[in-house]
Amino acid sequence: MNSLAETRAISRTIDPAMIFPADFVWGVATSAAQIEGAAFEDGRGESIWDRFCRVPGAIADGGDIDVACDHYHRLEEDLDLIASLGVNAYRFSVAWPRVQPQGRGAWNPQGLDFYRRLVDGLRARGLQAHLTLNHWDLPQALQDEGGWAARATVDRFVDYARGVARHLGDGLTALTTHNEPWVMSMLGHDSGIFAPGIKDRATAMQVSHHLLLSHGRALRALRDDGFDKPMGIVLNLAPLLPATPSAADVAKTRLEDGLLLRWYLDPLFGRGYPQDVLDHLGAQAPRVEPGDLDAIAQPLGLLGINYYSRSVVSASGSYDVRSGALPLTDMDWEIYPQGLTELLLRLHRDYPLPPTYVTENGGAFPDRLVNGRVHDADRIQYLHEHIGAVGVALRQGVPMAGYMVWSLLDNFEWASGYAKRFGIVHVDYETQRRTPKDSALWLRELLRQQAEVHAQARGASKPAAER
Repeated sequence: MNSLAETRAISRTIDPAMIFPADFVWGVATSAAQIEGAAFEDGRGESIWDRFCRVPGAIADGGDIDVACDHYHRLEEDLDLIASLGVNAYRFSVAWPRVQPQGRGAWNPQGLDFYRRLVDGLRARGLQAHLTLNHWDLPQALQDEGGWAARATVDRFVDYARGVARHLGDGLTALTTHNEPWVMSMLGHDSGIFAPGIKDRATAMQVSHHLLLSHGRALRALRDDGFDKPMGIVLNLAPLLPATPSAADVAKTRLEDGLLLRWYLDPLFGRGYPQDVLDHLGAQAPRVEPGDLDAIAQPLGLLGINYYSRSVVSASGSYDVRSGALPLTDMDWEIYPQGLTELLLRLHRDYPLPPTYVTENGGAFPDRLVNGRVHDADRIQYLHEHIGAVGVALRQGVPMAGYMVWSLLDNFEWASGYAKRFGIVHVDYETQRRTPKDSALWLRELLRQQAEVHAQARGASKPAAER
């Protein structure tokens, strides 16, 4: 893409059937640890990611979250940036150690004030506030007491959820408890490549149970407190398919589907943990106390789905995406937009879905800032195709309520550090200068066209005397 005219041109080619309902939510998403910085300011406590970044070799480029995108100091500028994109929603997370440094007890008024200004700033700009309580940055003080492997952390999370809702709830549009519990469980406690860096399958499965339990208990407590905004959870999901038709690959795919999808969705919808996965885990299965499964299965006001690619499963581990026919992002993830439709249709078939959002979708590409522009045609194509995939699912009856781009800004990409850029806005990490990429201009034009179509429809529906 070499000009704004060209970014407009690709959106002009969208099939009219891709025009979404007038009340469809369009947003951009971030997380606190990845953008805020100000790690040691205004009373913020240490998180597990602050500690993990200090582990030699844990972060590919040796980066940390001390400054990140300096969002903490650039809040008003970033809110203006969001509003300029034409979206109507912003998904963000609260850093637990910023508002409750020890994960229990005293609240930090300066941290709460930051999020109050964020929520009020969104409202002033006509933007919906979609808050996530836990996007992985557990207070290190709680990790020192066992972290998510300790059942006591469930109680701490419920207290935290109630406190955040008490301080910020009046300005929220929607609230989700956890972002991607599979990642926290498996990458943080099984493979150990994410914070807190533990490598033990039994611990990982216990963590997964405590995350789900804390979700359900938090929803119940918030409803008891009178919080009446839509609430739910965000899961990272993908369609899984066997690398070959062999019995071994098919069986392995079924198991991996159980660990990634059914392990979380089945208990959330009142079915308990899948028996085939429990049988596989054996002694590594989590301890589940009486009443836990009922607590997990609280009614969902919404479900968030994060989708990036499919997963091809090989019992021998021999499948290599780089040898396949599909194009790859800079993360070496296959670009497979039809997989999003496949996933959404499967979920709609298997579960009684509440209003469902794609809460994260986007691609990392090797972007370059040249003469003040970033011509990210690959990302525009990625977003174009995946938004189209959501439209296909919507037209087939899936209760899709919104779509949010990951991410607003280039940011700290966890164990990859700052080398991978997912943003539709380029960030120069030396100067913190923000530059909207061509993809941001394309998104703005797409949403302008959506608004234009709906305005015309409203005008056409009025009686002639009112036109």
